[in-house]
Amino acid sequence: MQRCQFPATTKHQDKTTWGFNHGGSTPNLNMNLYATKKTAAEGMLDIALFLANITHMKTVIEQGAGYRYYAAVLTLISFSLALQIVAGVLIIIIARRDLNEEANQKQLDSLNNKATLAIFLIFITNIFISVLGMERTGLFARMHF
Repeated sequence: MQRCQFPATTKHQDKTTWGFNHGGSTPNLNMNLYATKKTAAEGMLDIALFLANITHMKTVIEQGAGYRYYAAVLTLISFSLALQIVAGVLIIIIARRDLNEEANQKQLDSLNNKATLAIFLIFITNIFISVLGMERTGLFARMHF
């Protein structure tokens, strides 16, 4: 019975852009590279939500104080924006540290948990913003539920 063997690879072939070793049976994941890419993606999503909230705040301010939930929505959007700034700062701090250094791992885990909590609170806040920010206009204003 023949044994299947993987072809020999050079050091250059072992490293790909994702940090995996495809030449051997043991995958070699570069955790720092993975964490950096994940953190960059979180940061881009945070920026997109930040801009959406600023646009929403501008719309609410333009509608004026006559808007039914004016104060509540402005307060929630302001709270969400503040949390997004905190989350953004945490994401930048996390991205600048090396996960492969054991001395950083506990601190990075703690910072990651804090960033996750901030993002969860942003998510909940934006649910309330969406619910309170709905106006009965257009087609839905004519429909009676």
